[in-house]
Amino acid sequence: MAALFKARRALGSCLNGWRKLSQLAELPETHLIIRQTCREYADKELTPIAAKLDKEHCYPAQQIKELGAMGVMAIEVPEELGGAGMDYLAYSLALEEISRGCASTGVIVSVNNSLYTGPILKFGSEEQKKQWITPFTTGEKVGCFALSEPGNGSDAGAASTVAHQDGDEWVLNGTKAWITNSWESSAAVLFATTDKKLKHKGISAFLIPMPHPGLSLGKKEDKLGIRASSTANIILEDCRIPLGNLLGPRGAGFKIAMQTLDSGRIGIASQALGIAQASLDCAADYALKRTAFGAPIGKLQAIQFKLADMAVAVESARLLTWKAALLRDSKKAFTKEAAMAKLAASEAATFCAHQAIQVLGGMGYVTDMSAERHYRDARITEIYEGTSEIQRLVIANQVLKEYQQ
Repeated sequence: MAALFKARRALGSCLNGWRKLSQLAELPETHLIIRQTCREYADKELTPIAAKLDKEHCYPAQQIKELGAMGVMAIEVPEELGGAGMDYLAYSLALEEISRGCASTGVIVSVNNSLYTGPILKFGSEEQKKQWITPFTTGEKVGCFALSEPGNGSDAGAASTVAHQDGDEWVLNGTKAWITNSWESSAAVLFATTDKKLKHKGISAFLIPMPHPGLSLGKKEDKLGIRASSTANIILEDCRIPLGNLLGPRGAGFKIAMQTLDSGRIGIASQALGIAQASLDCAADYALKRTAFGAPIGKLQAIQFKLADMAVAVESARLLTWKAALLRDSKKAFTKEAAMAKLAASEAATFCAHQAIQVLGGMGYVTDMSAERHYRDARITEIYEGTSEIQRLVIANQVLKEYQQ
C-alpha cells in the first residue's frame, strides 16, 4: 500500500490552479488512487471500530501504525526524510476519507502532519528535520503542537509560558492547554516567550522530547467528542533543553505559529468534511431503508430537502478546501482561503450532523447509530485551530486588505 502513496504524479502536477477544479471532471489519477485507498481503508478498518474507540476513549495505536506504513502520517514530507512526498491536496483527500471513518483518528493524523512535522519541515534545519521528522513518519511515534494556554485562548500572542537561556540550555516554565495527542506524543513543537518586552515578537518556538525531565502531563480531558484522541495540559517546571532545540530564529515563534495554523486549517476543514460526509451517508442510507406511510421516508419532500441542503453544504465546503490546498501547493497566498474552508467545512459538519439526527428521529439520538457520534465530533471543528469567530475576522481582514490595494 505504501507504494500507492509514493507513486509519482502520473498526469504531471495538479498545480495548474483553481482552473483545473472549476473544469473538474475528476481528480488527477494519483490523487484518485490516494482517495480510494484511504476510503477503502476507512471502510474496512476504521468505521467498524469507531464507536468502540469513542466509547472507551481508546487511542487507535495499531491503525496509526498502519496509516504510517501507507504514508499517511507524513504525506507532504519528502521521501528522503521518510515521508510520502506528496502535496497538500493529497493530504486533504486522505484526511477527509480517514475522518469519514473515524474523526478521532483523523485529528491524530492531522496534528502529526500539519502542526508537528509541518513547521519543522518549513523552519527547521536539516539536522532538526532528520532528528525530529523522520522517526515520526511511520506511525510508531506522533508529535503534538503546544500553543494554547489556560488563559490566552484565541489570543496566541499572550503567551505566559516563558523560556530563558542558562548557559548552553533553555529553561522553560509554564502550562500549555488543550494539547491534542499529548499523552501519546514523543515530541512537541512548543511556544514560549523569550522576551516579554517584545510581546508577540518575543515568542519563540522550541522542540521538546516527550517524556522529558521537567515536563509533565495533566489529566486526560473527558470530552464531548473526538474521544479516541487524548487532550491534556503540558506542564513545564524548570524544563531544560539544549540551545539547538530552538526552531527557527529567536522571536520568530508567533510567525511560525500563524503560518502553521494557516496550513492546519486546511487539515481541520478536511476532517470536518469527513464528518459532514459521514453524516450525509448515514442520513441517506436510513432514508432509503426506513419506511413510513407505506414508502421509504426518502420519498418525502421534507426529507429530500434536508438531504439536498446537506449535499450542497458538503460539496461547497469541499471545493473551498481543495482550492485552499491547491493555492498552498502552488505557493500562492492562501490565508483567506484556508480560513474560508475551515469556516465552511466546520459549519457544514455541524449542520449535516444535526440534520442527520433529524432524519433518523429517535434512532439518531441513541449510540447504536453513528449519527449521535458525528454530532458530538462535529462540534469541536468550529473551535480548535481558530474558532468560527476568529475565521470570520481573518477572512474580513484579508478582504479589506484586497480592497485597499
